[in-house]
Amino acid sequence: MARPTSATIHVDALRHNLGQVRARAPRSRVMAVVKADGYGHGLERVARALAGADAFGVAALSDAERLRAAGISQPILLLSGFDEPADIERLRALGVWTAVHHVSQLEMLEQAAPGEPIDCWLKLDSGMHRLGFGPDAFHDAHRRLSAMRGAAVGNIVLMNHFASSDEFADSPSQGAQTREQIELFRAVTAGLDGARSLANSAAVLGWPEAHDDWVRPGGALYGISVVDGKTGDDFGLRSAMTLSTRLIAVNRVCKGGRIGYAGTWECPEDMDIGVAAIGYGDGYPRAAPAGTPVLVGGHRTQVIGRISMDLMTIDLRGVPDARVGDPVILWGAELPVETIASAAGTIGYELTCSITRRVRFSER
Repeated sequence: MARPTSATIHVDALRHNLGQVRARAPRSRVMAVVKADGYGHGLERVARALAGADAFGVAALSDAERLRAAGISQPILLLSGFDEPADIERLRALGVWTAVHHVSQLEMLEQAAPGEPIDCWLKLDSGMHRLGFGPDAFHDAHRRLSAMRGAAVGNIVLMNHFASSDEFADSPSQGAQTREQIELFRAVTAGLDGARSLANSAAVLGWPEAHDDWVRPGGALYGISVVDGKTGDDFGLRSAMTLSTRLIAVNRVCKGGRIGYAGTWECPEDMDIGVAAIGYGDGYPRAAPAGTPVLVGGHRTQVIGRISMDLMTIDLRGVPDARVGDPVILWGAELPVETIASAAGTIGYELTCSITRRVRFSER
């Protein structure tokens, strides 16, 4: 018998969320970011559902190859850029755009054999200090790319990446870093040729002044918020994944009985304990503490004891009619993944990206 743990991907939710992004940034083209196997939802599945996007963003050339093999014809941007000279011919063969964020990439493009020009997204480090040319080097990088137009380089798009756009400018004390990054981007790129792209998911939701020519939503397309204390539903987004399993045992445990590894949770009374077929071997976070919510047969209750590799234990005091085989929802439309992530000390992106291969995937 197959293990009952499954992840259901709601393709209508993906399309709805793309529509929400377009409604928030009506004058921008939308690059759907599908890196990390579509944030754990399945790269090809997500790209087909988001066929209305203007382009796709990936982090690896192998993902671009998968998309082309699946028949995806929209432009694709390699967000982290290429790594070695041989990648340039792969970019040309696939018709893939690339980010350019380092002088070594400029040198490789300058030394490349003439061929099909590659559209390049020139990245400014406006304050995140991860990838990108600093303000003092950006103009020279733009000049060098522009000199290669028609040989190695086609169109040039100017981009940056926000470090804390999940902090909205609701008060003067919030959003300072994002405001500074926007102002620096405007100042450095003033007068330079090229379309502009600043906004990630959080900026799409909370920084309309950063929408510009292209927006690059990721998590928002999957219905996930990274804004502290908010869920996707608060922004009109729909959860694109339901992670579920079933009860495989219901056991009566006496008062004082200790549950799970290390006996970290003690029964305060005689009570029923449910055992569900899911654990960190499926991608559910081991760090989720007792009290993390789950739904059993549609009723909200909580995890008790430690999460183990294959199983979790559940408090059934509020679900007196629970039986073996009852459905257990770990996250989904009725139980936001952000709620589970907050309990586990992480973000929803990490949880959906962590689902393992033994979980069965389906579409609805």
